[in-house]
Amino acid sequence: RSAAKNHERVTVIVDPDDYAAVVADLDATDGAVTAPRRLALARKVYAHTAAYDGAIAAYLGAVVDDALVRPAEAPVRAAYPSTLTVQWRKQYDLRYGENPHQSAAFYADASSPLPRTPASRPTLATAEVLGGKQLSYNNLLDLDAALGLALELAGDPRPAAIVVKHNNPCGVALGDTVAKAYARARAADPVSAFGGIVAVTRVVDAELAALLAETFLECVIAPGYSDEARAVLAGKKNLRLVAAGGTWAVDTATVASVRTIAGGALVQTVDAAWVDLAAARVVTARAPDAAELADLAFAWRVGKHVKSNAIVFAKDGATLAIGAGQMSRVDSVKICERKAGEALRGSAVASDAFFPFRDGLDVLAAAGARAVAQPGGSVRDDEVIAAADEHGLAMVFTGTRHFRH
Repeated sequence: RSAAKNHERVTVIVDPDDYAAVVADLDATDGAVTAPRRLALARKVYAHTAAYDGAIAAYLGAVVDDALVRPAEAPVRAAYPSTLTVQWRKQYDLRYGENPHQSAAFYADASSPLPRTPASRPTLATAEVLGGKQLSYNNLLDLDAALGLALELAGDPRPAAIVVKHNNPCGVALGDTVAKAYARARAADPVSAFGGIVAVTRVVDAELAALLAETFLECVIAPGYSDEARAVLAGKKNLRLVAAGGTWAVDTATVASVRTIAGGALVQTVDAAWVDLAAARVVTARAPDAAELADLAFAWRVGKHVKSNAIVFAKDGATLAIGAGQMSRVDSVKICERKAGEALRGSAVASDAFFPFRDGLDVLAAAGARAVAQPGGSVRDDEVIAAADEHGLAMVFTGTRHFRH
């Protein structure tokens, strides 16, 4: 750090990846390193030492106060340090932010004292953009939402496809092939799919590429693309193809997320809770049958990635309608009914939080639902259970809430 203060005359290297460039400078300038190179290397030094000091401050800030009275033992550390220094490295500028009058840039997590996503998990920071114009702020938000749900479903033996619009899934489906999965996901809400973001859990092949080319889409994210698929999509000049390598599997690691608010930040572990619907508590006179239980499990996994208040109607491994981001849970149900109508007959429903009143059950039963999964925990649970029994619904309580704000 001291040497970097004198970067006008001193070259300091902290990253072995810079060795080749420095040697090239030395060879080209008869033993000198160019001024722009020295400045760039000094920037790296300060970022490197700042991360080092931040890590030490975070470690000491997490050690509980009585650690020194037990010097022979490993110190007990709190989950969240008293001082948190998080470092991000700029990847690239964005065309604009959430709206054209806002500027924006994309940063990748460079060095953080918080628990981090395993290196094998695909992320947008490590993904490769294969074609199309530059990604926008909103593209990245939607791609992250699509990737999160894709990883949730990646463990299923069948391929999964997700269509995201404005940070919410509008269609999700499993299929015998990745093309069939996408066709079912798009059919769930073809109007909203226009201009959407697509994620699939398998390599994009020529059959899927042909279907993707039928609709205007902003981006596609997948583990990879066959040469044939890229040839099919070559004519879609503005379609961004994002290849996210790594292990596509449900993320159960405990990692932290940071979200800024005015004057500060909120830090929490990510929602990695996994609920086995087969073990959920049946609270109604009728238990869900095997087909209903499978639909409930699928709807529940999708609902975890929908903005609250979230309602998901599903059947046979595909969503029928999704109600998202409403101030009233009843309104979320009504949105689904308006979108899908008679298609909801015989469906299963997942709700990200409990029903505070029976009206939600009344509405979804009238829409055609036959089974419901919800966390339970309302002071009016008995009233809600009674309503479910009146309608002949099977209902299970998961005991886990999945609010997403």
